[in-house]
Amino acid sequence: MIKHIVCFKLKQGEDVHKAAEILRSMKGNVPTVIDLEVGEDFLHSQRSYDIILQVTLKDQKALEEYQNDAYHCSVVKEHMHKVRESSVAVDYNI
Repeated sequence: MIKHIVCFKLKQGEDVHKAAEILRSMKGNVPTVIDLEVGEDFLHSQRSYDIILQVTLKDQKALEEYQNDAYHCSVVKEHMHKVRESSVAVDYNI
């Protein structure tokens, strides 16, 4: 199993709740996603990111399919690329 985690810092004035809902919309729309969790930061410290995305996938092949999935690319990535200031990611075996 693979855990794919991405933290997003949004541009000033962008809607965190809308971005989180778009990330959540992958559940049921991206077939390789086994589990998905989205969290919105409440602390808002200097070093905080605004949103965390955690996706569980079967294996590296499923991760590659996820990265190229039509819904993920055309809806989720497109929106997040418009609203993010920066992002960091980590992928690891569980």
